[in-house]
Amino acid sequence: MTDMAWIHGAITAARPQAVGALLRYFRDMDRAEEAFQEASLRALKNWPQNGPPRDPTNWLILVGRNAALDGVRKDARNGPLPPDDVISDLDDVETPLAERLDDSQYRDDVLRLLFICCHPDLPATQQIALALRIVSGLTVAQIARAFLVSEAAMEQRITRAKQRIARAEVPFEAPGPADRAERLGVVAAMLYLLFNEGYSAGDDPVRAPLCDEAIRLARMLLRLFQTEPEIMGLAALMLLQQARLAARFDVDGEAVLLDDQDRSLWNASAIQEGLALVDKALRHNRPGPYQVQAAIAATHARAATAADTDWAGIDGLYLALERMQPSPVITLNRAVAVAKLHGPQAALDMIAPLEAQLGRYFPYFGARGAFLLQLGRNIEARTAFDRAIALADTPAQAAHIRQHLDRLLQDAG
Repeated sequence: MTDMAWIHGAITAARPQAVGALLRYFRDMDRAEEAFQEASLRALKNWPQNGPPRDPTNWLILVGRNAALDGVRKDARNGPLPPDDVISDLDDVETPLAERLDDSQYRDDVLRLLFICCHPDLPATQQIALALRIVSGLTVAQIARAFLVSEAAMEQRITRAKQRIARAEVPFEAPGPADRAERLGVVAAMLYLLFNEGYSAGDDPVRAPLCDEAIRLARMLLRLFQTEPEIMGLAALMLLQQARLAARFDVDGEAVLLDDQDRSLWNASAIQEGLALVDKALRHNRPGPYQVQAAIAATHARAATAADTDWAGIDGLYLALERMQPSPVITLNRAVAVAKLHGPQAALDMIAPLEAQLGRYFPYFGARGAFLLQLGRNIEARTAFDRAIALADTPAQAAHIRQHLDRLLQDAG
């Protein structure tokens, strides 16, 4: 019997390459997505009984392709055969399995899919939302949380994006170098949102691997754009954050704050790779938001202990980031550094104007509760923590806040 968590994780990891390959075959986004969904359903039925295939990704590609071809043939009985350029590679349906597994085109399918989803005919918000849905398979609810909008609004956004690509007759090929450079920023944003979705899931065995997938895709981008400092910064940021994974949770699965983490558990090789990328990016002297965020993560990584953290440097980096990319979330993050430097009241004063914008954002009330707790304003802190739990997206987030509530109860007792 194969572990179901492993199966879900394998399907999630395989999705970008599988959907990309199916899109190359059928040149129809809806058909490619439906084919992958059919293959996933068959995997959920087949793998627990027969065990996993040698290569889950290619199994899903081949099963999805065959399922979609069955649909194409059924459609053909009721109408004229489609032209050759609508369905590609039909002549090799009967080729040996080994040949299809070794198809060298598969290696570029993920990037082709990324750049199609990030086509310039789409507004930037639709590009990112579509890529998160098609490439990474995030649910509409997950994407809506990332954009701080309702599920209904996000569903409409994704539907419009698909329709717009269909109407524009977007070519299903990887773009040339000039077009790729234009779309790079949106692709990078999508990858970081994908990473954050996995990172916020904590040790969830199904969603946490999204971090590794985002890092893998970022490395692919870096091989294409070897002199682009923002892609270096993006890859470095992910690596440095993911390097702390083993220390982020205790043996009971409870979240451990950064200041309390056992830094000997941090992944030294990932940190070294991330720090090297940060230094390489900054030497280009073309700073951007990902490079600044990576520099913040690097400052934490270079501190041997929490007490050694250069909070003044982090505050300065967040100030630079605010100027590049004004955002209430960035200001909220900067407030942590301000609290370390100037005390919790200064941090509370900084974030007070943000509540109107972040009134449904879990970290806002978590941070507010923590600052109030430091000031001894326990009743107000409990109200903020209760609100944070109500807004938490994952059990890990809720459990983290309950640690503060347990502390309040112990102090009251």
